[in-house]
Amino acid sequence: MPVTPADLDRAQRALAAALEGSGPPVEFTEDGRVLSRPEAADPAAGGAEGTVAVVRTSGSTGTPKQTLLTREALAASAAATASRIGGEGQWLLAVGLHYVAGLAVLSRSIAAGTTPVPLAPGPFTPQSFAEAVDRMERGTGFRALSLVPTMLSRLLVPNAGPGTLGAGFAGSAVDALRTFDAILIGGARLPDRVREAAAEAGLRIHLTYGMSETCGGCVYDGVPLDGVTADLVTDPDGGDHPGVPRLRLSGPMVAAGYFNEADRTAQHFGAGPGRATGTSAGSGQDAGPGGRTRWFLTEDTGTVNGPPGRQHLTVTGRVDDVINTGGVKVSAARVQQVLETLPGVRAAFVGAVRDDEWGQRVCAAVAEDQNRPPFDQAAAREAIRAQLGPAAVPKQWLVLEALPLLPNGKTDRQALLTRFST
Repeated sequence: MPVTPADLDRAQRALAAALEGSGPPVEFTEDGRVLSRPEAADPAAGGAEGTVAVVRTSGSTGTPKQTLLTREALAASAAATASRIGGEGQWLLAVGLHYVAGLAVLSRSIAAGTTPVPLAPGPFTPQSFAEAVDRMERGTGFRALSLVPTMLSRLLVPNAGPGTLGAGFAGSAVDALRTFDAILIGGARLPDRVREAAAEAGLRIHLTYGMSETCGGCVYDGVPLDGVTADLVTDPDGGDHPGVPRLRLSGPMVAAGYFNEADRTAQHFGAGPGRATGTSAGSGQDAGPGGRTRWFLTEDTGTVNGPPGRQHLTVTGRVDDVINTGGVKVSAARVQQVLETLPGVRAAFVGAVRDDEWGQRVCAAVAEDQNRPPFDQAAAREAIRAQLGPAAVPKQWLVLEALPLLPNGKTDRQALLTRFST
């Protein structure tokens, strides 16, 4: 959750000192504390030279990891972001500093010489958002904002979740959104209807793709930031998913690795063209040891079109979103996309659990949209069957008022998978 102004001031001073080299690496906690992490910059202790911040992953898909972000990586991320969105200025802080999106807002603000304005601690609502916007500096300065899709949905779509106050107040929240020169949306897929609502409202949104290991978003609207290249890597030693092509991101904002996890760091990070077969990640970027490009091998699948410098990237899902049911491979992301287009569906999640008969069982959870016709499960089955084939039709369903969320606004995958397994 967002922090108090006093906590934010303390965090900004600590990160600025680390970036200047006058203070130790820092880690921000969910409750607003600033932890000193000198060991994170000590290779002998499992850290990496140049580390200025430690970010723990959300744990939405597995065991949390401690990602080591360097001075050079954060600086490159801030500069490339400012170049892409057209300026730097004051940011509104809507997510916690313990997430990479919040830390990136703080890093960009330090680079711009500004102080971000935090939302008041507590649930995210249109009212808390509009009140925070009112506290931002007046005038013609550049304004920017970073949100997850759930937050944008609550501001744009009536009854999109707890805290919505109705169309009258939602209008003022939309007016507040229009004051921003750039609104970054990342962390999950933005449903089509929310994207359409944003376009109708004339909002300047950028759909971002990235992760803690790349200092946050490094691909905006499908186009890598300056200095970033992407390729597909098919690694015969790819852990639990050998032979599945995965996206690899290369550039100066790639992290140094994971704290005290040498094996996992070796599996996902490197410099140069990489350890596995695949399209070249590009060259000529002075971003790693000896001038070699640093790269991070993701757990995502997708497509990459065009040469370095003119690439377009599309994320199609995660390698663990590929469900093998009865010998047929099904994309959970594609099933989710079909569900999100149907009447009565506000949000959807698709996953899999073990099944003695099918190997894996396709499962779907749907949050109903109270402003649209009731969700029709039979119609949903038929739509999925027609578009993706019979194997893609979920064998187990949950119809909920709302999907469970993690504190950062992402769907709590583990909670839903546990419900399907019991």
